Amino acid sequence: MASPLNRAATGAPHTAPRAERPLARVQAAPWLLVIVLLAAVAWLTWRAFFHQQEGDPVGSAMLAFERQNALTVLSSRFEVVAESENTQRVLGVPVLQSRQATIVPATVEYRLDLSGMGRDDFTWDPAAQRLTVTLPPLQTTRPNIDESAARVFTEGAFVTREAAVALARNNSVQAERKASEFARNPEVLGLARQAAAQAVRQNLAIPLQVAGYTDATVEVRFAGDPAPG
Repeated sequence: MASPLNRAATGAPHTAPRAERPLARVQAAPWLLVIVLLAAVAWLTWRAFFHQQEGDPVGSAMLAFERQNALTVLSSRFEVVAESENTQRVLGVPVLQSRQATIVPATVEYRLDLSGMGRDDFTWDPAAQRLTVTLPPLQTTRPNIDESAARVFTEGAFVTREAAVALARNNSVQAERKASEFARNPEVLGLARQAAAQAVRQNLAIPLQVAGYTDATVEVRFAGDPAPG
């Protein structure tokens, strides 16, 4: 009987045992590749669309405005007084005279149209960490006349229905005109501009912080204003 040593010396065929790859490792390899690819795509997407946007204060400010499109900065409610007179004539002779005074509440809103703003309306000073925004002129809505809350005072010995309708119609037209004039009063416009500037600063504070400029300031001016000295 040949010994193990003799069998090895005779050159008998011998096959080394093949190492078996663990089944779990074989199954996990494709999933690891998928995860790596997904991570790479996510990083490239963030780099292409978000990283540049967050690092650019002007881009961040423009994005904040694009999402709003329009901004109501102030709603002003006040009262206007309208007065009218009416004379009824017979054969050209004044017979009946009446007068009506109306005190009516009116509401006007001041808005900013942000849809037309472009990159030229934003200036970033990296040294001073200051963003200068040039806003379009304020727009005022048509006055909302609350005739249901109006107080009406009528004078006259006898007021016909025709005269009452004429007085009310004339006062309504006057009230809207006076409300529009009041809304364009320089003092009221000044308050609206201050409210607009404050609203813009508040709306841009978070985008600038997200972009990494925690110490940045926002300077607001309106189109047509003289350039800062």
